[in-house]
Order: sequence, then C-alpha cells, then structure tokens
Amino acid sequence: MENQEQQASAADTLTQAIANKLDYLSTLQAAVQHGDDRQVYELLDQVRYYQEVKKTRSTRSVNHLAELVDNIHPEISHYLSDKLIDYLGHIYPFFYYEEYTTGLFHIYFGNWWDRRLFGDLDVINVQFKFDEKEYQKLKDSFALEAHGQRLNTAQIESISGQSEQLQRLVDAQTTRDNQKADLREQLKENSSKSSMPWDSGKLKDERQNIIDQLTKLADEDEQALNAHKTIKENDDKILVLSKEDTILNYEKQSIRDAFDDFEHFEAHNASLYADYLNSLLGKSEGEVLNND
Repeated sequence: MENQEQQASAADTLTQAIANKLDYLSTLQAAVQHGDDRQVYELLDQVRYYQEVKKTRSTRSVNHLAELVDNIHPEISHYLSDKLIDYLGHIYPFFYYEEYTTGLFHIYFGNWWDRRLFGDLDVINVQFKFDEKEYQKLKDSFALEAHGQRLNTAQIESISGQSEQLQRLVDAQTTRDNQKADLREQLKENSSKSSMPWDSGKLKDERQNIIDQLTKLADEDEQALNAHKTIKENDDKILVLSKEDTILNYEKQSIRDAFDDFEHFEAHNASLYADYLNSLLGKSEGEVLNND
C-alpha cells in the first residue's frame, strides 16, 4: 500500500512538472502569436525582469523553465529584433545593425566612409557588447578632448618629429660631405706625423676621435639614404591616424547630438534593458486602455 502511495505521489509530481513545462511553452507561444515582446522577455528571465523592471523580487530564484528554449535562442532573437532595433533607432540614431547570421547582429557606428564595426547587439539580453578596443578609443578621445587633444595627437607629433629629423639629415648631406673630407685630411696628417714616444698616446687619441666622427657621419649618411622611404611610410601612418581622429570626431558629435555627453551615453547603455521593457510595458498598457 505504501509503495502504491509513493508511486502515485511520484506520478503526481512528474505530471505537475510536465504541466508546468507545457504551460510555460504555451504561454510563450501565445505571447509570440500576439506580438507581446514584453511577456516574451519576462518569460526568458523572470528574475531580471522583476528586479530591473518591476523593481521587486521574483518569486523564483532561478527560472529553470527558460532553459527549455535555450536551443532556439537564435530564432527568438531574430523575432525580438524587429521592435528592439526600431526602438534603438530612435535612441541611438548613429548605430546600424547587420544580422550576419540568424539572431546575431553586428553594430556599426555611423553611415559614413570607413565606419567602424563597433561590437554586437545581444537581443535576448537587450545589451550592447561593444568591442573593448574600439570603445576605449572613443572613451579616451572624449577625455583627451578636454585637454585640446585628439586620440592620436601625441603619436602623430612623434612620427612627424622623426620625419623632420630625417629630412634635416637629407638636407645636411653637403655639410656632412665637407666634414668627412676635412676629417680624412686630418686623419692623413695624423698618420704622417712622426712622434716621440711621449706623443704617441696623444696622437692615438686624436686618431680615434677622428675615426669616431667619421663613423657617426657614415651612420647619418645611411639614415639619409633610407630617409625618403621612411618619410613616405611615416606619411602613410599619419594619414591613417588622422583619418581615425576624423572618424572619432564624427562619433563624438553623434553622441553629443543624442546624449549631450559621454556620461549620459554610458548611463543609457547601463539602463537599456529596463528602459526598453518599460517602453513595451507602456505600449501594452496603452493598448489595454484603448480596447476598454
């Protein structure tokens, strides 16, 4: 008798567990059929939804039922992307999105030439996943702007200084040639001098000094010989860095136009999930009132 009761209890537990799963899936299906994206998001992560949107604690510590649809996240993301990207288009008018495979989206900053791949849009979690390197460049660019500098100002100045030094070496070729001729003459005179034993050390030091100067001038000749190639390479580097600074200026102006400053931009990014879900909540409540 006891075994029968235990078996019946186990059957009831299993039946309820299956019923819960079926209820979850049917509720999710109905939400999709009715275009209720807000409820879809709630079902995908009830804990986060209650914490960030409802500002209350969920009755569940973890929503294990959401794991039922883990393997169809790409399809869910594709479905949810329409309304989300439409919303983002109004808040972040400078971001553009490319669905490079089902449910996965690249973010591009701007619609101008040489626009940057800036990261990815996580539709399921309503979150930007910015490329850390590109994001840091933008952040640093805002910080440097306060000091009247661009991101690549110091690097461009360093490269320009190197090119100027190389150009001076090229321009000084005649002067070096004259110096070398004088030094060779001095070296010849040094070698031809007959000296007493007590003068040999002085002549040896003098000779070494002349040789050192000739070696230095020869090194400068070699640098000057490759200078034009290096200067051209430096010009190409400066062009790339200048273009990047120009693109960053476009990006900064776009952020200022939409958010006033970088701090407000970051704040909006941090609250994106709650802001978007609240906008959907407002729409669904409005639809209920209109139907009434």
